[in-house]
Amino acid sequence: MKITDDVQKAINAQIQMELASAYTYLSMAAYFDEHAFDGFAHWMQLQRREEEEHAMRFYRYLHDRDGRIELQALEKPPRDFASPLDVFEQSLENERKVTASIHSLYELAQKEKDHATVSMLAWFIDEQVEEEKSALEMVDKLKLAGDHPGALLILDKEAAGRNAE
Repeated sequence: MKITDDVQKAINAQIQMELASAYTYLSMAAYFDEHAFDGFAHWMQLQRREEEEHAMRFYRYLHDRDGRIELQALEKPPRDFASPLDVFEQSLENERKVTASIHSLYELAQKEKDHATVSMLAWFIDEQVEEEKSALEMVDKLKLAGDHPGALLILDKEAAGRNAE
């Protein structure tokens, strides 16, 4: 079964969203690099890489289904942040938007009776649970740390130990 035009369009939009997320995480990494938070920068670089991998997973899937890949323009990502907490709160909000988009795509695939896309999206639905959990944990820890430099440095060191999944 050839992929429907609506599902193809939605997957192209998801590719753009994943690449925009990667671009945003790169900007967040730059903010942390400029503020001597090497561990948080590392955390965001890993996020960037994951988002690029997600975009490519959608790309390859669309290609495998004989769909047409139409890359969209990326907007300039946010550049200035109020604090490490602000960065991670924005990261969490971004992940929640990605989750909502994937859920909408899943619902569209169900409506179109596109069982292959429904199956492929199950992995992304599970992945987004982990993505949101990871960001939320950092938000919660940063809220506990407040403005205490020592606590922020401990969290930065913890973030440096994050491994690619």
